[in-house]
Amino acid sequence: MAATIFHWGLHPWAIYAVVALSLALFSFNKGLPLSMRSVFYPILGERVWGWPGHLIDILAVFATLFGLATSLGLGATQAAAGLTYLFGAPESDITMILLIIGITIIAIGSILAGVDKGVQLLSKINIAMAALLLFFVIAVGPTLLIATGFFENLWSYAVHLPALSNPFGREDANFSQGWTAFYWAWWISWSPYVGMFIARVSRGRTVREFLVSVLIVPSVVSVLWMTTFGGTAIDQYLSQGIEAVREAGVDLQLFVMLEQLPLSQITSFIAIILVIIFFVTSSDSGSLVIDSITAGGKVDAPKPQRVFWAIIEGAIAIALLLGGGLTALQTMAVSTGFPFTIILLVACYAIIKGLMSEPKAV
Repeated sequence: MAATIFHWGLHPWAIYAVVALSLALFSFNKGLPLSMRSVFYPILGERVWGWPGHLIDILAVFATLFGLATSLGLGATQAAAGLTYLFGAPESDITMILLIIGITIIAIGSILAGVDKGVQLLSKINIAMAALLLFFVIAVGPTLLIATGFFENLWSYAVHLPALSNPFGREDANFSQGWTAFYWAWWISWSPYVGMFIARVSRGRTVREFLVSVLIVPSVVSVLWMTTFGGTAIDQYLSQGIEAVREAGVDLQLFVMLEQLPLSQITSFIAIILVIIFFVTSSDSGSLVIDSITAGGKVDAPKPQRVFWAIIEGAIAIALLLGGGLTALQTMAVSTGFPFTIILLVACYAIIKGLMSEPKAV
């Protein structure tokens, strides 16, 4: 559980906070376009409107595009596994391709419906279904274990953080080289997308309010989610001796865990719908972010451009799945996340310069 929190807790939200804070600061306080190039104005000056700025925005587009495609491919893999497990759907590339096409078509419909009637409505549905599933598992699962495990897992994370953060000398090289590096690159590739959305809803907040909202609240919710589902699965294996939970593939473990609880057919179906809607909203909103970057920071670019980017995301996800499956998805996330890491490191310095130039309160 400490390793899970290490991968899914504070670290990704810290990455998102860097991008979101920088975009919000330079867009709302400095009056610059809502684009990654604007972050580097304290360093590059007017050159951000030339080729250095173009390069920064291009790297942001590629990172976002392939990060979303990676997520779409992984989501299709899990949804396909769930459909096979529940309904006996064929476990093949065709099933995953059809799912990606279906997700892309729904995302296009959401784009054409507009933000209020499209992605906002789907997001509310997704949050409601996720909360319902979470509280159901807490209620019918090992409730006391989940309640105590939440704090125990946080303590375990704090204790093991130095060891988890050290990639050298580990016996399990796949942990650091296969998964930690992949998550690191995946979060970074998502940072322009998530960061821009956080920035757009943060106008009027102080930096302190912003950091608490972006770092603490989502991290606590993530720990609760992982403790509920992960802790329940671990308990099923250790206390109840259910070998299937451990032996199932990564794509199936959620559904095998739910099978041991009441109303498993309903909850597993809800889980599949959750995965699909999540990636529909990701494709829709991700297309909006890419479109905004490529349009020079505009937030009202024509809808056909967003439709184009949604189609491209789906096409890349299909190509990666057919070209190498999970390995290809992970490799592409790392390949696009690494160069953008350099951008983020320089952005940290730009944020400091930008904040230091802010008028001091009297």
